This record gives sequence, structure tokens and C-alpha cells, in this order.
Amino acid sequence: MTANPADRVRPLTRPPRLRAGDRVAVVAPSGPIPEERLAAGLDILRDWDLQPVVAPHVLDRHPGFDYLAGTDEARARDLQEAWCDPTVTAVLCARGGYGAQRMVDLLDWAAIRAAGPKVLVGYSDVTALHEAFAVRAGLVTLHGPMVAAATFLKDPRTQESLRATLFEPESVRTLAPETARTMAPGRAHGVTLGGCVSLLAADIGTPHARPTTRGGLLLLEDVGEEAYRLDRILTQLLRSGLLDGVAGIALGSWEECGPYEDVRAVLADRLAPLGVPVVEELGFGHSATALTVPLGVPGVLDADARTLTLEVPALA
Repeated sequence: MTANPADRVRPLTRPPRLRAGDRVAVVAPSGPIPEERLAAGLDILRDWDLQPVVAPHVLDRHPGFDYLAGTDEARARDLQEAWCDPTVTAVLCARGGYGAQRMVDLLDWAAIRAAGPKVLVGYSDVTALHEAFAVRAGLVTLHGPMVAAATFLKDPRTQESLRATLFEPESVRTLAPETARTMAPGRAHGVTLGGCVSLLAADIGTPHARPTTRGGLLLLEDVGEEAYRLDRILTQLLRSGLLDGVAGIALGSWEECGPYEDVRAVLADRLAPLGVPVVEELGFGHSATALTVPLGVPGVLDADARTLTLEVPALA
């Protein structure tokens, strides 16, 4: 059967870039936040001449589950109110962990769409929100560091990648870290999507799951998943048909997933037979340096040159 030309990953609406003095909201859609790390992250934002506003329930703890930052309803309300506040230009997640899947169905997507495009930043568990904002709101989001994450607080290159993407997105249109390597050769054009691979697999069958990655440049990374579990996750993506027609694959970091040679063997075994360009260690994810990558933007993945180049800046 011939694929429907409309059944492809399409470019999404780019939110406006940030400017000095902008008011940005910090929310906690997933795990609990150490107060001292939040304070340090807010100081960095203020150094960028932003005005961070902490949502009311960011420092809450769920009464029954200590791995959640407050109740599902409170976390969803914080995100909803921040997004719909006309004085807020960006919503930055404080950390990942687990919990976004529990609250994403509580969001009012009609109200979010009506509020217009804004910047959403996060990665890890925030992948569930990236997918929901792509499918339900049609918006470009940023796979980037979180305000209270250790990498953001400690690594200047991580900070600069996010700052430049927010304020001067035309200056960071190419990812070409020195770590990058070719796993499968070739050159592909497509639209960026993806994130934490275990969250992408967990999203299958939900109201926010996209039906295809056809024509897309798929970004994959994860943390704390041993090689056999990554095998299971990737096999699920393959068996579901989600990877049918993907144009190219960019791989980030695989922290705490075991020896990289074991992880790499699984990645190559599951992905190389797709016959598309694959670049590994492209510098995004749960690594000591976490580069910011927009999701929903057209670009070119050149596996031979080991680069990902955006055709337009991440933000308008």
C-alpha cells in the first residue's frame, strides 16, 4: 500500500524568541524539586535578564508518592495557568523524573491552543509533554535543560546552548559536537521530533501519541535503561510501525545504561537495518553537556559530516 503523502511529520509553529525582561514561568510537571537547586537555576535566568516566576506548587510533595512534585491536579494546574497567562512568554520545566504522563490528560488543550504559541523547555520525562504539545497544539518545543537540573547548574556549555537558542536562535542552527560519530551513513531531510525513548514507547496508544515518524528526523536518548531494556523499547517501536518511513535518526546520551559498547551494539542492531542515516553521540540528553535541540523544525541530518543542521531558527 502506498503511504498517504499527508501521513508525514510536518513542521510545527515556532514560538517567538525571548527578549530581555521577558517573564518566564517555572513549573514542576514531574518529580520533586530541591529548593536550593531551584534557587540556583533562577539566579541563572535572572542573569539572562529574564523575570522568572515560580508556579505555586513547584516545591510541593505528593502526599502519597514521594517521586511526584505535588498532586497530578496541582501540577497540571500550574502548567495550565502559566501557559494561559498572557504576561508569560515561556514555560520552563524545573526537572524531569516521572509524573508528566499522570497530569498531561488533565490539561485543557483548547485553552492552551487559544493562548497562542509560547516556548516550552525540558527533556527526560518532559518528552510526554513535547509529544502532547506537538500533537494537540502544533507547537515547536525545546528539548533542553531544566532549571533545577545539575547539568544546567554546573555546565557553562549547556547554559549557553539554551540561552542562545532562546535569544539568538539563528546562531545555533547546527549541532556538531566533537563526540558525534557515524553509525549509518547518508544524508536525510526531515522534521525533528523525539526525546527520551522510553517515554516515546510509553506514549504509544495514548491520546497524545503521533501516528508516524515518516519523514522525520528522530532524536533518541535515555538514562538508566540497561541494554536489554533498550532492546525491548526499540523493538516495541519497530513492531508498532512507528519507525516506518523515518528519514534519519540522531542519538544522544545513554547515561547509566551500562557500558556504551553494549548499548551501541543494541542501537546498531535495532536501527541500522532501517537503512537511514544514523548519527550517535550528538550531545543532547542526560549527559554532562546537554545541548538544546528544537522539536518540530525542518533540518538536515548528515551522518557522514556528523551534523544536524536546522533549516530555520528554532524560534521565530
